[in-house]
Amino acid sequence: MPITRALCTALLLLATALPALAALPIQHWRQANGVKVYLVESRSIPMVDIQVDFDAGGRRDPPGQAGLAGLTASMTGKGLLAARGELALDENELSEAWADLGAGFGGDAGSDRMSFTLRSLTDRALLDRAIHLAARQFGEPAFPDHVWKRDRQRISASIREADTRPSTVAAKAFQRAVYGGHPYGLRTTEATLAAIEVDHMQRFWRAHVQPCRAKVGIVGNLDRAQADALVARLFSRMPAGSECPALPAVPEVQPLAQPVVESIPFASAQAHVLIGQPGYKRSDPDYFPLLVGNYILGGSGLISRLSTEVREKRGLSYSSYSYFSPGLHAGAFTVGLQTRPDQAAQAVRVARDVVEKFVTEGPTAEELRAAKDNLVGGFPLQIDTNRKLLGSVASIAWNDLPLDYLDTWTAQVEKVTAQQIREAMARKLQPQRMVIVTVGAQPGAPSTN
Repeated sequence: MPITRALCTALLLLATALPALAALPIQHWRQANGVKVYLVESRSIPMVDIQVDFDAGGRRDPPGQAGLAGLTASMTGKGLLAARGELALDENELSEAWADLGAGFGGDAGSDRMSFTLRSLTDRALLDRAIHLAARQFGEPAFPDHVWKRDRQRISASIREADTRPSTVAAKAFQRAVYGGHPYGLRTTEATLAAIEVDHMQRFWRAHVQPCRAKVGIVGNLDRAQADALVARLFSRMPAGSECPALPAVPEVQPLAQPVVESIPFASAQAHVLIGQPGYKRSDPDYFPLLVGNYILGGSGLISRLSTEVREKRGLSYSSYSYFSPGLHAGAFTVGLQTRPDQAAQAVRVARDVVEKFVTEGPTAEELRAAKDNLVGGFPLQIDTNRKLLGSVASIAWNDLPLDYLDTWTAQVEKVTAQQIREAMARKLQPQRMVIVTVGAQPGAPSTN
């Protein structure tokens, strides 16, 4: 057994280092049980990486139970029920079973989706056992009550500790102000933890995690027939059915009606500043102009417009940045920086001026050319391992993007013009109607003037 583990570990490390080929086509089909499968055959190493996504992220958390989706996903790894003649496994036995296979399987939930990832050798005996064990986790999670009560105490302590950090205080205030009552703005608290019991997890799991709701991305040493059989086995211990009832609609994020300014006292060496507003959905046709535009504005590290103005010219912050978070709903546009408490007011003014000027004027020709060169030149690094390639395949599946998305990505970037960036930014951002949160600044630091 130790030899098997050592061999698996070595091959797992090799899989992380070897490049994946972007030119490999994505094969797509739908199984009779409703599962949508997306496959890239990668024959260079005897490995397979799998990601399974469900519409069961935090946006599906019931009122007063923020965190339920993520907790449900993590609790599936805490033990298995006895079923079909097989013994129950507690959390230690389940963990040991995965370690013996040299494989990994785990779940988590973001704002939109609940995701599970599996990595295994494609040696037939090992892969069969890995798929069987994963199928048991999908079909027979135990959700042990005593483990949840223990974990709830641990998570509560972690939340209390996080709330002592200015970055956490700033992020919570910013999300509340940007998203209002939308689920994107809700965070797990001690109160929401106290409102969650294992029966809530079980009901959430049964309602949302079903084969007909699954999108499965696969990258590895498998052909279509093998991948199809693998996926069928993966869901073989769950209730069958090719159609799922529609889930309730989730409301859209509402735009800001007016600016919001919040200064929170905090004894810290650095003031934490967040500026932003609701941005755009991933399905927005402005995606590529906004991608390139934000790279120039604040997404390219120390060479971005924000960093040049805030850090290089004025020395107000070691770094400043901006990003969009597009999802099924309009994720936030965020500008962030840290500065000395007595410099917070000036840093806010400079950052806001930079954003406003960029929205009004757009990029220079030199900035646009440099951004395209960097984005296109760096694109291979986004898919240079099977695991990274799987992330792209899963994104294509989740967002219903064209199957040739990776083949056309660099061409889409190259097509972006300065005018498209300026127009897209003007449609999405209103610099005079943003949230400004400062934590730890001297009194009177933030200003909308």
